[in-house]
Amino acid sequence: MENTHNTQPKLNRPTPLELNKQPLIFDRDSDISATIHALEEGNYILIDDLYSDGLLLLKALHTHLNKTLANKTFEEQRKYRDTYHEFSNRVLLEIADHKLVVKKSPTIGWIEKLYPEISNFYLPFPQVQGLNSSWQWYKNGILTPVLRNKIHPYYGVYFPTRFDHLILFDNWLKRYSGSKKSAMDIGFGSGILSLQLVKHGFQKVYATEINPNAIVGFADHMGTTKLSRKIELDLGHLFGKWDKPTELIVFNPPWLPGDRASANNIDTAIYYDQKLFPEFFAEARKRLLPDGLLIILFSNLAQITSVTNQHPVENELATGGRFELVKKLTRPVKQASEKTKRNAHWRDREEVELWVLR
Repeated sequence: MENTHNTQPKLNRPTPLELNKQPLIFDRDSDISATIHALEEGNYILIDDLYSDGLLLLKALHTHLNKTLANKTFEEQRKYRDTYHEFSNRVLLEIADHKLVVKKSPTIGWIEKLYPEISNFYLPFPQVQGLNSSWQWYKNGILTPVLRNKIHPYYGVYFPTRFDHLILFDNWLKRYSGSKKSAMDIGFGSGILSLQLVKHGFQKVYATEINPNAIVGFADHMGTTKLSRKIELDLGHLFGKWDKPTELIVFNPPWLPGDRASANNIDTAIYYDQKLFPEFFAEARKRLLPDGLLIILFSNLAQITSVTNQHPVENELATGGRFELVKKLTRPVKQASEKTKRNAHWRDREEVELWVLR
């Protein structure tokens, strides 16, 4: 799909719920322990009065899980998040005429944008929180240290909250002296790498993304400006329809091994399956010009958190026989915020990596 507004792919969005039976009601007078037990039993709970009642219940759920589940190691944290996700998504809000029914609730523009064909339905409370946060990011925009203008990430599109890998790439681009006729950005997400390529003088960027929300969001962001003539988009896996050889291929893949098949559209930006890298390297080999370069932005996160001792780029260089290493650059990751709730004691050893292959 190129930059066009005539056809729009089906967007990822929280699934409206159809309930077979009336949910249990929760308000400030409800018994919290009994309500959490009902969630564990698989019941749906409807927040009926104030939006803040939902926040109260979810906070109590966190307190309950902190007492009943270990939450120290990387794997324990992942299990904790999965359990919280399962239970919290049974806490519901009702929507009527594209507005939340409960009192003192936020106004969320996504509800009308993403559900034009349906006006009355239920959504899980955490999904509404996600829609609300996303609407604020989209409306207000996000500043990054590598771009002059803000980005406005569309709902359901992964965007970076840490910028070390982008700074590493920007510094590399400043020193790049090769041809700048064209480049490919594989899995462009919120479009930052493509925008960096244009900023540093690339005449044409061919960008692919498997997430339809990213296509629609980035096309909207570019509009009919000259950017839309410099960056062409395609909805497709890895290289999509782009098969003409290019000077530069840029890939910022997921950094953790995991099951993409069961992941949501944000998680596919975080977790990779075992087929992704072998397929990518095989296809990249066909699409590089003889003097072309392949840039991969990665991290040692999986190794330092003991998720795996395998490194997909190192594996390719050792056994693939397709590429040779030109250079590897690293940059220490900025320390986690003091306010962060997640235990990130490994951060002092985390580095982002920029691999240059030929």
